Amino acid sequence: MSGAALGIEIVVVFFLALFLLHRYGDFKKQQRMVLFGTLLAWYLCFLIVFILPLDVSTTIYKQCKIDHDEHVSVPTVGPLPSNHTAPNTSVTPTKSVPQPCYRPWSYIPDGIMPVFWRVVYWTSQCLTWLLLPFMQSYARSGGFSITGKIKTALIENAIYYGTYLLIFGSLLIYVAVHPGWRLSWYELQTIGITAANTWGLFLLVLLLGYGLVEIPRSYWNASRHGHLLIKTYFKASKLMTEKADAEENLEDVMEEVRKVSESIKYNHPLRKYIDTILRKCPLDYQEKMGRNMDDYEDFDDKQNTYPSEKSLVKLHKQVIYAVQRHNRTRVQWQILLQQAIHLEDVAKNETSSTHQFVRSFPSSEPVGWISRYVYTPTVEWYWECLLKRWFYRLLSVVLTLFSVAVVWSECTFFSTRPVLSLFAVFIQLAERDYNYLYIEMACFITIFFLCTCVYSTVFRIRVFNYYYLASHHQTDAYSLQFSGMLFCRLTPPLCLNFLGLIHMDSAISHQQKEQTAYTSIMGSMHVLPFIANGFYIYYPMLIVILCIATYFSLGTRCLNLLGFQQFMGDSEMTSDLIDEGKELIRREKRKRQRIEEGENRRRVSRPVSFFLQQSQSELSVSDSLLPLVSTCVPSGGRYLSMSSSRSRIFDDV
Repeated sequence: MSGAALGIEIVVVFFLALFLLHRYGDFKKQQRMVLFGTLLAWYLCFLIVFILPLDVSTTIYKQCKIDHDEHVSVPTVGPLPSNHTAPNTSVTPTKSVPQPCYRPWSYIPDGIMPVFWRVVYWTSQCLTWLLLPFMQSYARSGGFSITGKIKTALIENAIYYGTYLLIFGSLLIYVAVHPGWRLSWYELQTIGITAANTWGLFLLVLLLGYGLVEIPRSYWNASRHGHLLIKTYFKASKLMTEKADAEENLEDVMEEVRKVSESIKYNHPLRKYIDTILRKCPLDYQEKMGRNMDDYEDFDDKQNTYPSEKSLVKLHKQVIYAVQRHNRTRVQWQILLQQAIHLEDVAKNETSSTHQFVRSFPSSEPVGWISRYVYTPTVEWYWECLLKRWFYRLLSVVLTLFSVAVVWSECTFFSTRPVLSLFAVFIQLAERDYNYLYIEMACFITIFFLCTCVYSTVFRIRVFNYYYLASHHQTDAYSLQFSGMLFCRLTPPLCLNFLGLIHMDSAISHQQKEQTAYTSIMGSMHVLPFIANGFYIYYPMLIVILCIATYFSLGTRCLNLLGFQQFMGDSEMTSDLIDEGKELIRREKRKRQRIEEGENRRRVSRPVSFFLQQSQSELSVSDSLLPLVSTCVPSGGRYLSMSSSRSRIFDDV
């Protein structure tokens, strides 16, 4: 199994990232470079999360071998009695030989992990700081040429590059002016890594302080269907306001595009830019503008005033932003509408005596074998109306205990004697029994929980509502790029912070122990002692204040006082928005019911119309045969009239 576990996880993680990208992205509509960049970013971050536990177990095994070799090479001699004369024989040690070290099933040979971590880390850093921000700004740019798009992307990303260069330059000056220190390539590399980790840790603690409280509380509130339904009404009211603003903004931008398109005719030099703008507009607007346009009319430079190329670039960017905002609010509205309808169905089915879950709008997708034999309406009723709330409450309690353990460990992980970090205690207890599987599972679950708290916070906070992740191929390209950029930027410092929690980072624990390969490629933090002994130790303690502020909803109350409408149970404005949201959901349900009734009427009318068409075709065939019959069989000395058959020719018309 030497190195086999690493190879298996590399392949499995790739298919996991590919599956998630297929679930959230759209392989048919989105650009290949966007999909490739996002897939690579997700893949590298998932590799760090999944492979780091293997690195920890391998390092523990190496440390065990080192301790075992040192203990055997230096025997300990017990005291001899006073009346005993030492013979000329070898002295046997009185202490027993320690237990042999057992190799973990996922052991990775020497020399593989340092190279692996260097490739993963530097590739992810190039993605998050250079390629993905550049691609994101390039896609949003309103320029019509490659040079113009590149120039706009560089200007927009100057703030990111400037922030990174400012931190790197400050650390470089600190090392340069310090007496006795010489700058080498290794130290410059360490300064760059430290600058990136410092930026990531600064944002990491802020997001983690919110997520450690909000995620357990969100699951507890999810068990309260009434509270969750009311909050969904509140969100629906606010989202509808934003959706209406987005539609109004799109209408204004499309009106401006229409005016410019009508003024610049087909043979104008700027017409190619107008065609580029029109391709970014929604299809219904493209058809509307195409019908109202006369391409055969020549332009006259003397009579008309035409916009400049710079104003068209600005208009192009406005179109891209307006269309993206409109699509985002539309997708978010559909998701929220589905959630509200489902919660209303749960509230109605709770009082059902048949114990069968009945939906207001049955799914249009064909029923699979799982829904037919396993997840039946009876099973669905017991899960949605009875078991789900208790499962969420139990999960909330478990996550709360996990959050308390994280907060305690973040405040005490610098203490090695005694060991106060709970995660370090658990790992060391498993280390004594060589329980490598438990060590790897504990590391993976802890890192996964920290990642969930951090990343979900970004998509929960209202400030970051510009980006979203929606399943069923509903996530736009900008949100995919932002998620990849964020994952690559926060995952390395998060994993380094986790190694500090379990005392596997010698720069923080100050222990002479074998360090992981992941820590070794980060460089020695002793080059910057004020970072290793100051910022990395004391800044995470700020998480206590952030958790307290989140628990008492201080940020929500401050935003509400400043005029930003937030969900406050005792606010009159909140009650008005809840009533408005309830009416919006009721209106949307009536609209869906009318659409379904119309589709049902069309389904019923299709067999009837088909029968009528068949009967008419049979009658027309019989009528066409009447002249042939009338030539052979006279009736009363006269031939049968063909007027009836002629009249039926126009019946279908």
